[in-house]
Amino acid sequence: MSAEGGLAALDSMPEPQTERSAPETAALSESATVERARQRKIIHIDMDAFYASVEQRDNPELRGKPIAVGGSRERGVVAAASYEARKFGVKSAMPSMTARRKCPDLIFVKPRFDAYRAVSRQIHEIFAAYTPLIEPLSLDEAYLDVTEHLGAIASATEIAKQIRATIRSETGLTASAGVSYNKFLAKIASDERKPDGLFVITPRTGPSFVENLPVGRFHGIGPVTRAKMERLGILSGGDLKAQTLSFLEQHFGKSGLYYYSLARGIDERPVCAHRIRKSVGAEKTFDADLRTLDEARLAIEPLVAKVWAYCERSNTRWRTVTLKAKYADFQQITRGRTGEEPFATPAAIEAVVYALLDALFPVDKGIRLIGVSLSSLAAETGVEHQLRLPF
Repeated sequence: MSAEGGLAALDSMPEPQTERSAPETAALSESATVERARQRKIIHIDMDAFYASVEQRDNPELRGKPIAVGGSRERGVVAAASYEARKFGVKSAMPSMTARRKCPDLIFVKPRFDAYRAVSRQIHEIFAAYTPLIEPLSLDEAYLDVTEHLGAIASATEIAKQIRATIRSETGLTASAGVSYNKFLAKIASDERKPDGLFVITPRTGPSFVENLPVGRFHGIGPVTRAKMERLGILSGGDLKAQTLSFLEQHFGKSGLYYYSLARGIDERPVCAHRIRKSVGAEKTFDADLRTLDEARLAIEPLVAKVWAYCERSNTRWRTVTLKAKYADFQQITRGRTGEEPFATPAAIEAVVYALLDALFPVDKGIRLIGVSLSSLAAETGVEHQLRLPF
């Protein structure tokens, strides 16, 4: 299979053929049959090293150099790394001190989120010229369903080419794209030719592509699940496909059917242009470890204020409060409490968080990070959907 050149349009390819036993076939949703009768065309767009690329675009002195967007202080974390930095093993979410050891010449740049959001809005406008079905995942990536496209171009591959070209001409940045017949494969495809690439997985090639894929590359299978699968001898998509549905449900519960489907290149999830947030949170990493309850309580107040500000802006109320604490040795714990009624005031949230916090003290080791989050949406008026978030 090749990227871009020589690939037939996704629209004209035949349907994937899979082998399933009668009980397993019955277990799959009937909507899969309907969906295959009308093949979807999904594009996943992922900007290349987005934050770092914006910084290099806006500051010519940074071009061609290893840069990290984030704090350079001892407790700092890398938010994004340029491809020059990635060659040294620098990655996002890596502690800044570790990044500096891997790349002594690394240049740290303070994040400019207003600039990133502005570029994200430009990109969103480009998407909207082709389809209203846009599901942003973050500022720098999104799914597009172009089954019912707005323009005269029928080929999803050609639409992806045009989107990438327009992004480059209007923003000066590059994007990678994956094109396929479902979200799972489109996202995997966008990683195949990074940076500045396009890759297509057709219905004909999808099942065999998945069979050769290591389970660690399956989006939706994290490190813990991957390790469990490997202990069971499941190393690849082919190994996963060889398992019966009952075996997967026995070991992975409700997720068993999902993994069973992915192993066959099946993903029925629609592109959701109006996805409601499932949680909202705020956290802070401290320059010096917190060791007393008074210090921790003082740190809680601005975090509660931030999450409550979101509740007020979006007219939402939530029933679950969760406290996260990360210790100096990076051990992390979470404690939560769900009420029968939604939290109606910041004071009510604060009281629960204080109770959860009190139970952690006294501490044997300092706390380097504290976070507060709300979940279990209980009431809403004019909920802020993901489509309204800047992309």
